[in-house]
Amino acid sequence: MRAVPLEPEDVALYERAVEVLAASFDPVVHQVAAAARTASGEVFPGLHVGSRRVNVCAEASAIANAEMHNAGQVVAMVAVCRDENGRTVVTNPCGLCRELMGHYGPDAWVLIDRGGEVVKVRSGDLMPSPWNFPHENDWDIADPTAP
Repeated sequence: MRAVPLEPEDVALYERAVEVLAASFDPVVHQVAAAARTASGEVFPGLHVGSRRVNVCAEASAIANAEMHNAGQVVAMVAVCRDENGRTVVTNPCGLCRELMGHYGPDAWVLIDRGGEVVKVRSGDLMPSPWNFPHENDWDIADPTAP
């Protein structure tokens, strides 16, 4: 996975997600905030929403926000949460969000925590073997029982 250092616009994206979490944090229903930047440079926030049985991730919320504004393809994304000391930190996307990012921003940069260092990687690197229907692949799938 090729990681790249952050640029000023990545830090600004992080800061926007931090603002959203600071304004709306709740330890049960609003634990994560996100921000997505589109090709036009617009930034769309997202917030984790949850109940006892249903949760919608902050990244999905940010992507939906950008889609509702017909803002174009997502080119960068970050999610943040609070650590045990109450500090807001970058958090890595779950598998569902990685799949969404691959669809709505297949070449997007995603800020991640790589062993305590915040770097950015391409969304496709987070989901190297995405789920596809067989007809969506560029190959024939081998029969594992064939010699």
